Amino acid sequence: MTLDLRVYRSRATSHAQATGLFGQVLGHEPVSAPGSGLTAAYWVSRIGPVPPGSGLTATTARLELMGRLLMPADTEPPDEVDLAVTDAVDALVTAYTGDLDFGDSVRNVDVLGAHGAPLQAQFGYATFQGGTTYRVATLTIPLIINDAWGQAYG
Repeated sequence: MTLDLRVYRSRATSHAQATGLFGQVLGHEPVSAPGSGLTAAYWVSRIGPVPPGSGLTATTARLELMGRLLMPADTEPPDEVDLAVTDAVDALVTAYTGDLDFGDSVRNVDVLGAHGAPLQAQFGYATFQGGTTYRVATLTIPLIINDAWGQAYG
């Protein structure tokens, strides 16, 4: 088995689209303001080995997929912004914990963080060029992939 970002990202974005909450679902981290409404964006943050899951012939991998949910902070009414972003996080965490093997493409979503950071969201703000400020929630979606890389002596 090899790492297949297309499959993992497709699975993550499909879950986001299925919620019906997002005006846009992107397969990359936005470098400019994505516009109005709720947007979801996905990209890779880290890739590395999982020693406890690896053997003498193959290495298990941990791929950390990031999902950022963005909504303009000046959306009216302002009291609804955090509610909308939090509801979207809840919908995605529910979807990812309900599809632990990402359609049989990974061993599991590391929900509880057995091999690093768990499935989680951190909230904050992001400002893009031009001064547009967004309320954001950045999800860490840790994926464990069995036998990603073969091991052999040359």
